[in-house]
Amino acid sequence: MKVRIVNRSRHALPAYQTPLSAGMDVRADLDESVTLAPLGRAMIPTGLYVELPAGYEMQVRPRSGLAAKHGVTVLNSPGTVDADYRGEIRVILVNLSGEPFTIEPGERIAQLVVARHEQVEWEPVEELGTTERGAGGFGSTGR
Repeated sequence: MKVRIVNRSRHALPAYQTPLSAGMDVRADLDESVTLAPLGRAMIPTGLYVELPAGYEMQVRPRSGLAAKHGVTVLNSPGTVDADYRGEIRVILVNLSGEPFTIEPGERIAQLVVARHEQVEWEPVEELGTTERGAGGFGSTGR
């Protein structure tokens, strides 16, 4: 699938790192480093603008390495870029660790996943069909 993209950053386009990757790493388009204090958050620019086809979204997801090694993650995970959005893709990062974390220009900060989606048309009813599970949730299966 081809997706139109404008790259106003000084970095290469996001790319899949392996043949079976679902996500593409995206880089911080910064002029200088940004330090996130513990529990601090910031909107980090990418310099990227996309034109997704109707019926698709782009999810902005955390990078597992940043989360596991440094406690830095995408705050509204997954962030959603809608097909009709034409602004710059920015990533809301949060530092959940007890130490400051510095984001360097060009650093890989998140991954982008393009996914098909459907829009629903609500059908109001008085009752729902029954299942074996019923209303059980939030740990009700014992796992």
